[in-house]
Amino acid sequence: MPKLSVIVPFYNVQQYAPDTLRSLRLNADRDFEFILVDDHSKDETPAILERAAEDLSDVAQVRYIRHEKNGGLATARNTGLDAAQGEYLTFLDGDDWLAPGYLAELVSALDELGCDFIRTDHVQATARARSVSRVPVGRRWEAFSPREAILPSHRSTSVDYAYAWAGAYHRRLLDRGVLHFTDGLRTAEDRPWIWKLHREAESFAVVSLLGVFYRRGVASSLTQIGDVRQLDFIRAFDQVIEETAADREADRLLPKAVRTYCAIIAHHLSNEDRFEPAVARQLRSMSAAAIKRMPQDALGDALEAMDMDRSSKLRRLRRRVTPAGAAA
Repeated sequence: MPKLSVIVPFYNVQQYAPDTLRSLRLNADRDFEFILVDDHSKDETPAILERAAEDLSDVAQVRYIRHEKNGGLATARNTGLDAAQGEYLTFLDGDDWLAPGYLAELVSALDELGCDFIRTDHVQATARARSVSRVPVGRRWEAFSPREAILPSHRSTSVDYAYAWAGAYHRRLLDRGVLHFTDGLRTAEDRPWIWKLHREAESFAVVSLLGVFYRRGVASSLTQIGDVRQLDFIRAFDQVIEETAADREADRLLPKAVRTYCAIIAHHLSNEDRFEPAVARQLRSMSAAAIKRMPQDALGDALEAMDMDRSSKLRRLRRRVTPAGAAA
C-alpha cells in the first residue's frame, strides 16, 4: 500500500500541466502514488501526461487514466478515488502546483495527529501576484470534531473553505463512502463534499502548512465562464440543504447552510452581467425556485441578517412566480 495517493484531474491545461507535473516530481517518493486523470482533453494535455507518467515512474508510483468522454471535475476525482491505493489521499488540480517537499510534510502531519483528515492554508496565484488564504479556523495542530467547525452561522467557517486539495484524508473515510463527489456536478462540486466531510468524519485538524499554489484567473476555468454549467451551484446547494436537513442536528446546522446558499445566490445575481442573456434569465428563475424550496423559517432569519442590497434581491425573488420547470 502506498503511503499517499495524489489524485490530479486534467482537462485542456496544456499551458499549465508541465508546471503541475514538475511540482509532483519535486515531491516524489517511492511511497507516493500519483494518479493522473485526463478528463478527455482536446488539446495536447494527453500527450504531456503520457510522457510525464513514464518520466515520473522512476521516482514514484504512477497511474495514468484517460476518460473516453468528458465528465467534469467531480467525476474525474471519483475516477481517481476508485483507483487510489494509498493509506492517505489528497488532491491537486491540473493547473495548480505544489511547493517542493510539501507532500512529505502533509504525510508527517497526518501521522502525528492521527485524525480522519487535515486542512491546510494555501497560496492564491494571480499572474505574478501571491496572497495567502487561510483556513477560517483558529485552533491549529489539535484534533477535534469537524462538526464544531461548521458554526457559527454569521461568519466564515471551515465548510466555507471548500477546497478539496487543501488538505489530506485518511483512507478510512474512503472506505466509509465519505470522500466521493456527486458525479456530474460541473461547478461547486466541493460544497456538498465539504459539508458531508464535516458532518460524517469524527476528527480533523487544521495545520499551518503552505504548499499548494492555486492558480486564479485561468481563462478555461468555470469560474471565468458564464455559461449554463455555472448553474450547477443550485444543484450542489440543494444537496447540502437536503442532506443537512436529514442530519441529527438539523435544527442547529440548517441555518448556516441556508445562509450560505443565500449568500451564493446573491453573489451570482450581483454578477449576472457575465452570464449569457439566456443563462442570466435561467439563473433568476432557478434561484427563485430554490428560495421557495428552502426551509422558510431559516430563510427568513437569513434574510434579516443580510445587508439591505443582498436581502432586497432575494426578497424580490421570493415574491416571484416561478414556472413548474425551474427546478435545478
